[in-house]
Amino acid sequence: MSSKQNLFTIHFWGVRGSIACPGPETVRYGGNTPCVEMRVGGKRLIFDGGTGLRVLGQSLLSQMPVEAYMFFTHSHWDHIQGFPFFVPAFIKGNCFHIYGTVAPNGATVKQRLNDQMLHPNFPVPLQVMGADLQFNDLEIGEKVQFGDVTIENALLNHPGEAVGYRVSWQDAAAAYITDTEHFSDRLDENVLRLADRADVLIYDATYTDEEYHSPASSKKGWGHSTWQEAVKVAKAAKVKKLVIFHHDPLHNDDFLDHIGEQAAQEFTDTIMAREGLSIQLVPASVATSEAATIAEAFA
Repeated sequence: MSSKQNLFTIHFWGVRGSIACPGPETVRYGGNTPCVEMRVGGKRLIFDGGTGLRVLGQSLLSQMPVEAYMFFTHSHWDHIQGFPFFVPAFIKGNCFHIYGTVAPNGATVKQRLNDQMLHPNFPVPLQVMGADLQFNDLEIGEKVQFGDVTIENALLNHPGEAVGYRVSWQDAAAAYITDTEHFSDRLDENVLRLADRADVLIYDATYTDEEYHSPASSKKGWGHSTWQEAVKVAKAAKVKKLVIFHHDPLHNDDFLDHIGEQAAQEFTDTIMAREGLSIQLVPASVATSEAATIAEAFA
């Protein structure tokens, strides 16, 4: 197996929620909306197509032809608005396998991506894209497998529905759980199942508890969670690393620094998602195999 096939890497291209917010106060964490790339067992997986997808697309231009598997959590604008600007999708020879669940109104992921590119919303239609776009409708709870890479999904608590994903390869796993609102009386069983003993949990912590429960401007029912709930899930699911994600556009760099410090006091291995952050997982089976190979070479 080549060294690239031995890798499980997670790269963050967009970490902001709701709306892109470039500016001097968001430089360190970034202002692009959600897009997370995983390279797993030789496969390229892309989760969500916010404005961060445009940046990822620019980086892929030097690596063509490209084949990737794209998974959408839902089609609220901040998760799909980068797709019309994803340059590799316009170039013949590239191939993108696109997955998403059917919306409550019956719209498929293809219909929703197509609709945002129709007049008067966008100047060119989806059909102009020259890459091989293969659309796949997912059932809620359905497993998808590419070789020994498994992707699971589960329904989240979000207006209009959204799903979270769990990526498993050998004995390593990462959970991508964004756009979900916690319950007031219990932890969400679907969230716990996706996060169970994961090496990395990427979790929607748009608000603080104070903002969520604010008497003046409550965020209840808005479909998002808090960093305090993220910590509860991380502890209950016994994850190894927690990544705070989907930052509120009103939270500037200093504010996010403060959240990161507080969260790390409650769950030691907590980091704040930021554009450009990369995390590498090494499954125990791979590490053991490579250690044995090195030992043999020096025997």
